[in-house]
Amino acid sequence: MVADTSATSIAGTQTVSRAIRALRLVAKRQGRGVRLADIAAALALPRPTVHRLLATLVDEGLLAREHGSRRYVLGSFALEIGLVSARALTMHRSCHPMLQQLAERTGDTSFLFIRSANESVCVDRVQGTHPIQTPSVPLGARHPLGITVGGLALLAALSDDDADEVVADNEPWLRAYGNMSGNELLRLRRQAIKTGYALIGNRAVPGVTAVGLPVLGPTGAAVAAVAVASTSERMTMERVIELLPDLRKAADEIAALV
Repeated sequence: MVADTSATSIAGTQTVSRAIRALRLVAKRQGRGVRLADIAAALALPRPTVHRLLATLVDEGLLAREHGSRRYVLGSFALEIGLVSARALTMHRSCHPMLQQLAERTGDTSFLFIRSANESVCVDRVQGTHPIQTPSVPLGARHPLGITVGGLALLAALSDDDADEVVADNEPWLRAYGNMSGNELLRLRRQAIKTGYALIGNRAVPGVTAVGLPVLGPTGAAVAAVAVASTSERMTMERVIELLPDLRKAADEIAALV
């Protein structure tokens, strides 16, 4: 018997649509909270169905329930997404010229990454002028912290305890990236700390090697990471050393803005 995949797809789409509508309703009334009955009425669905939907959103951190009223409010992950989106937009606007200059100076694609919980997010990218350009991390792409070179630079800037916790949490997803392991990721982190720069290849994008530096804020904590990527054949150690002054210049200029 062949499964009705079209029906399953439609049901899944309906569930996503309902979840988004519920989130929008709660977001509009943020600060007051929304009752289960009000959400069920807005969605025109039975309360048990809506309760299951909201329970899943709570489990994923997109919604939370107030202890006193039991009304639904936005959860920590929803707030984090908003903060990341706002920060990404601000950094994109202010830091894009630095990435543009970095791409022009090096000829290779330049990137800006920020941290979101245990992941890194690519918030800007400028393609270089070298005739052979690489497939690259897409804008908005999220990866476990340390898999991209920007994520590795951010991971290296954490304390040992924080880095160990992040890697342990991400361990189940690491093997999807070239059979990466937590121990190997921590080894790359130690290497980045020792050399003063992050270097990683054939992980987020096969055939690509990248070098990156953290962007340090006023407190000394990393607020972002800047990187340059090229084909693994082009990104020799000699090339890495050649790129570092340009990377440091870009990191310092971005730090001055943020």
